[in-house]
Amino acid sequence: MKNTGFIFLQLLFCFWFASCSAVIPGTGSRVADDTLLLYARSQNVYREGRFAEAAGLLAGERKFVPALVLRGKAEYLNGDLTAARKTLKRALALKPHNAEASLFLAHLHRESGETKEAQKLTEKILADNPFDIRALRFAAELARERGAAGEAASAALLDRAAEAALAVSAESALVFLDRARLRWAGGNCNGALEDLVRAKSLLLYESPLLRAVEVLESIISEVSS
Repeated sequence: MKNTGFIFLQLLFCFWFASCSAVIPGTGSRVADDTLLLYARSQNVYREGRFAEAAGLLAGERKFVPALVLRGKAEYLNGDLTAARKTLKRALALKPHNAEASLFLAHLHRESGETKEAQKLTEKILADNPFDIRALRFAAELARERGAAGEAASAALLDRAAEAALAVSAESALVFLDRARLRWAGGNCNGALEDLVRAKSLLLYESPLLRAVEVLESIISEVSS
């Protein structure tokens, strides 16, 4: 009984410690609960388009990269380019390969007439991920701004973006297909059919996967009717 009580106290301590902080993915650093709660609150405010308020909520943040990126984006969208530049650069100093911060800073450079800096940041994003759709679209815009000389490059970049978009759509469709099978196996036929409808909306008409989705949809509809 004594051992059991000791083990229980150890587990209770571990649970308490874990609840007091969280690990930042990829860093091993811990973030206090109040920082995470403030970040979550700021995300909601940001989604509502209240950019000045979101930036203000995170004004005191110095180390939590996701919060710095969100603050930089909010400052940028609120028109405070000077503050956004400083915040986004701080985020990149802490995490140099953050694509979100790099892309928004690239947009900021472009608006400030610093086209070469915008191009460098975009190339950096694409070096890490050649199929980053937003970076490809932005790179295509930058190429198009060069006039006739950049039209071919812009077209090629948009072709890559289209390929990436199709790949993402297919992968997303597979997620819904997997969940539909799981829901069907668990007796949730209506939920399975809803997922199959979502999967179909993400697939091209000539996609071989679309036929498989339609067959499964037909079987579930027949069995559940």
